[in-house]
Amino acid sequence: MESKTPINFQLIGKGNLMGSSYAPPQNTAITNSTQWNNFLNQIDSSNNHPSSSFTETNIDFNQFMVILVVDSVYPNGGHSVDIMTVDENAQNIEVDVEKLLQGNVTTVITQPYHIVKIPKILKPVIFN
Repeated sequence: MESKTPINFQLIGKGNLMGSSYAPPQNTAITNSTQWNNFLNQIDSSNNHPSSSFTETNIDFNQFMVILVVDSVYPNGGHSVDIMTVDENAQNIEVDVEKLLQGNVTTVITQPYHIVKIPKILKPVIFN
């Protein structure tokens, strides 16, 4: 069995995009400010500016990288997408993603997201 080292991650944002500020569904490792700013501009293009609720938006990409999970758009509320663990092994970084809440709670269009920051590690990121 290959050894894994847990990576502590810091929450940047978690919740649901609503209104007209949707993003393409994605599991992405963001490693530079251009990618990050493009994402922020995309989700903040509507009036509700989701990034204003993030713990931080000014990331030092020399030291950190951002793990970004954005689920599909749902026609009802109560969904979540959850980064459970982030582990490093010899070949890559593994991100375990689950959907703890399965929805059908409200009749509002929502898109769950979960964004965390980890130390910068130059390895491929695999989402499970």
